[in-house]
Amino acid sequence: MKYKNIRKGIFLSRPNRFIAYCDIDGEEEICHVKNTGRCRELLISGCEVYLEKSDNPDRKTRYDLIAVNKGGILINMDSQAPNKAVLEWLNEQKPFGEDMEVFPEQTYGKSRFDFLLKSNKTDRKLYLEVKGCTLEKDGVVLFPDAPTERGVKHVNELVACIENGMEGAILILVQMSGVKYFTPNYETHREFGEALKRAKEKGAAILCYDSTVTPDSIKVGKPVEIRL
Repeated sequence: MKYKNIRKGIFLSRPNRFIAYCDIDGEEEICHVKNTGRCRELLISGCEVYLEKSDNPDRKTRYDLIAVNKGGILINMDSQAPNKAVLEWLNEQKPFGEDMEVFPEQTYGKSRFDFLLKSNKTDRKLYLEVKGCTLEKDGVVLFPDAPTERGVKHVNELVACIENGMEGAILILVQMSGVKYFTPNYETHREFGEALKRAKEKGAAILCYDSTVTPDSIKVGKPVEIRL
């Protein structure tokens, strides 16, 4: 996934979830934050950030904050990026099989999943849910960074798909590289970690990959060890 019109800046402050003040070439700009999570460990006053300049002259904010340099580690924090990067990966790498066609944002019953993969040769169907991960502590990456009842709901709904004869998978996309392993953030939301364990017991594939991140791109990288 590629961005365009990238500028480097300095993060100043974040008065609410949606906007941040950044210094760009000596000018203070109000920027849209493309991640409504807490991100407290990322957005620290004075840190280096990367922003995409909008080509829409009618926008209230001219820039989107998409990445941050945390102690020499470049972290993409755009919450829309994981699905876009994974879509490219699914189409290019065919990790679930050459015959699997990809359909984004598909509904099953009352549930809506990020992807449905269907075989063009058999009746095989696989529902895939993607979770972007930006929380890192001493090389260990954790999800979620805040309680997520929605995340628990998605995991439980995937189990229902499996019980109805389909396949289910959860992919944690770590929006950085060079990490040690992934583990659920039990301290923040134990219920999500327990839901992942139950899903694995029911036959769901739990996957985790890191990302190759540059100031103007993010791409699915290598598998990351999972410790549930």
